[in-house]
Amino acid sequence: MATTIETDLKEILGEFKEEFVKINQRLDKIDETVTDLKVNQVLMEERLSGQINLLDERLSGQISLLDERLSGQINLLDEKVSGLGKRLENQEFTNRGILIGLIVVVLGGAAKVFGFFPNP
Repeated sequence: MATTIETDLKEILGEFKEEFVKINQRLDKIDETVTDLKVNQVLMEERLSGQINLLDERLSGQISLLDERLSGQINLLDEKVSGLGKRLENQEFTNRGILIGLIVVVLGGAAKVFGFFPNP
């Protein structure tokens, strides 16, 4: 009976060892898979980082280009507004002269009509 128990225990221990070996192999495969996933994750992060940097450079270039274009257009508009201001000042001066002339003519006509000046 003792030999039967020992034999049964050896068989059970052998089966346990086989199962432990299988479990260790599965754990090794899982470990390899996790390692591969970590490596792939690092590669993806590097790729995304490179793409983000590339997009950032493109956007920075486009923003600076647009800034230069807008700056040039603002300067052009500023010159045009300055030119319009000068033209407006000239027009105001001309209009003031015409208005003074009209007032003098109206006052002269009124003076003549009301007899402030004698007829020759």
